[in-house]
Amino acid sequence: MKLLRIGAPGQEKPAILDTAGKPRDLSSVVSDIAGAALLPEGLAKIAATDPETLPELEAGRIGPCVGQVGKFICIGLNYSDHAAETGAEVPKEPVIFMKATSAVCGPNDTVLIPRKSVKTDWEVELGVIIGKGGVYIDEADAMDHVAGYCVVNDVSEREFQIERSGTWDKGKGCDTFGPIGPWLVTRDEIADPQNLDLWLEVDGHRYQDGSTRTMVFGVQHLVSYVSQFMSLQPGDVISTGTPPGVGMGQKPQTYLKGGETIELGIEGLGQQRQTVGRA
Repeated sequence: MKLLRIGAPGQEKPAILDTAGKPRDLSSVVSDIAGAALLPEGLAKIAATDPETLPELEAGRIGPCVGQVGKFICIGLNYSDHAAETGAEVPKEPVIFMKATSAVCGPNDTVLIPRKSVKTDWEVELGVIIGKGGVYIDEADAMDHVAGYCVVNDVSEREFQIERSGTWDKGKGCDTFGPIGPWLVTRDEIADPQNLDLWLEVDGHRYQDGSTRTMVFGVQHLVSYVSQFMSLQPGDVISTGTPPGVGMGQKPQTYLKGGETIELGIEGLGQQRQTVGRA
């Protein structure tokens, strides 16, 4: 299933794509693509509904594919070739940092360069959306806790992140720095999350062109690993790292100035398109 949310910010309606790719209103089935709706029984309830019997929704703004995100957990330096382009060593264990949930926005919403920013960058990433919650999850059971997948743009301000002391979070959690969607694609539709092509372009120039095959730590390991440090709840998002081609890795380094168009996508998970503005 491809699940999404359509409407103005804070007024999104839950929807499902029918066989023709048209959004159908799920409001009579679930109140939102969030919380209990992402549990196995919630997804089973949606799956048991014939989309053709639901009202068609008019095209409009596509919101974040998950509502009420509790935690936005990110994995750093999870592609060896990306680590190399940034001059960092491949980590021996996953690097975990957090984005503020106020960074979450729709896949085609405007990305705002923060005030005093000089190094705003892009990162296409595979997002993993938690369904069944848990803590201390065995790796063998980890995929049972995944509701589905989505496209994430892990927008980053490199000066805030690296040069302003402390943790990475300052450069990762700015408003609009977390576009997710367009869809939550349920786990059953993705045969192998470690075999997906992903790409990103700025103003038509392709900077990132990679595959989840080159992840250092795969989805199954990451879900288990993160759960050793914090419980996971339905609707939590784990963003699994980016392939090479970020602005920081260019020679010379290339950053967003405002006015650009970013397009990105992942095989089977849809595409995003953002214009870049300034806060």
